[in-house]
Formats: sequence, C-alpha cells, structure tokens
Amino acid sequence: MTSPLIDYCEQTNPRVLDEMRRRRPAFSNARRVQQSFVASAEKRALTWMAERAPGCINSDHLTLLGFVAQILAGVFYALSRWNRYALLAVIGCLVLNWLGDSLDGTLARVRQHQRPRYGFYVDHMIDSFGALSLMGGLALSGYMHPYVAIGLLIAFLLLSIQAYLATYTLGEFHLSFWRLGPTELRILLAVGNIAVLFRPMVLGGRYRLFDVSGAIGFIGMSLMLVILAARNTYRLYLEERIP
Repeated sequence: MTSPLIDYCEQTNPRVLDEMRRRRPAFSNARRVQQSFVASAEKRALTWMAERAPGCINSDHLTLLGFVAQILAGVFYALSRWNRYALLAVIGCLVLNWLGDSLDGTLARVRQHQRPRYGFYVDHMIDSFGALSLMGGLALSGYMHPYVAIGLLIAFLLLSIQAYLATYTLGEFHLSFWRLGPTELRILLAVGNIAVLFRPMVLGGRYRLFDVSGAIGFIGMSLMLVILAARNTYRLYLEERIP
C-alpha cells in the first residue's frame, strides 16, 4: 500500500514523484571487515577460481548452489537418524555451500557485476532459511537435542540481526567474530560430523557430542552477542552524544 504522500504526488503531478525518486541518496556500500583465521588464504583461492570460472556461470547460479546445498545438508542430517553415513553427505553439502556462498560475491566483483543491495538482501535471507534447515535437520537427527538446536538457531539469528543493524548504523559489515567466520564454522561442523560418526557419545557415554559442543557454541554466541551489543551501543552513544 502506498503512502499518502506518494498518492498525492501521483494524483496532482507525476513529475513531482519522479523528482523525489531522482533525489534519493545513492546507495553506499558498508566497509567489509573479514578477520577470520583463513580469510587471507580463502580470498586468494576464491579470486583464483573466479578468474577462471566459465562465462556461462554467474553469481546467481552460485548463490542458488549454496542455498540448495545448505537445504540438503539439513535433509541429510534428518536422514542420519536412520543411516549415520548420511553425515558424510552433509560434509559434501557443506563444501558445496561454501563454494556457492563464498564465490558468488567474489565472481561479481571480479567481473564488475556488483549488485550491492540485491546481493546483501538475497544472501542474508538465504542464510536465514539455510540456518533454519540446518538446525531443523540436527534437531531431527537424534544426535542433538531439539532444545539445543533451537537455542543455536536463536543465537545465530540474534547475531545476524546485530550484524545487520551494525551495518546500517556504523557502515561496517563484520563477516567474522573473534576470528571465526562462516568457513571456520563449516570446518568445525565437518570435523564434528566425522567425530560423531565414530563416537556420538562423550564424557563416559553420558552426553551426546553434539549436545556438548552445541551448548558450548550457544554460550559462546550469547557472550559474543552481549559484548558486541554493548560495544556498539557505547560507540554510537559517543558518536551521537547530546551536547
């Protein structure tokens, strides 16, 4: 539904609305901050692949690949309840998810085909749905208690909200926190899958490995969220201090 101002402009003089749209400030990219452990090597590898990618493949194809791979990772997690070797298929999906999710933006930059607003919105909506699929699959797998999976999903979404708000208010988009980024998390998850394949129970067989690691992850993300929220709030307070 359009606003009363837009309705008024369209009814009285359409040229006024066109003028308002032309005066809209140009979109400016936020500064990308990537300080994860593998960021430097990963950037070189992605640039090498982007420079050699076939012309018939574009960034939208890679985005779709990453999304489908993450959805399938959740499906294979759910199937691992009946066949534990589905955990290996999850690892393959994580590799494809990394390829699609990480290479799409690099390919667009190498080819000078950037669409910053479209890319930012689509990528992070896909990340949200992908996280829902992944945690849903873990909750159904029998290797992680559903409450732990729900807690991890909530913590992830809250951290994502924090990152998006910081991007808007501070002009900085942080791709990693405490030297950990999406690639490191995929690596940890893949290693965890291999460990669970051979030893799903730990601490004397009393607890599931994914429950213990998930609880640690939840505590870590919650602490990260509190620290980042407090730091950014203080920074914005100083930058917009009332005289």
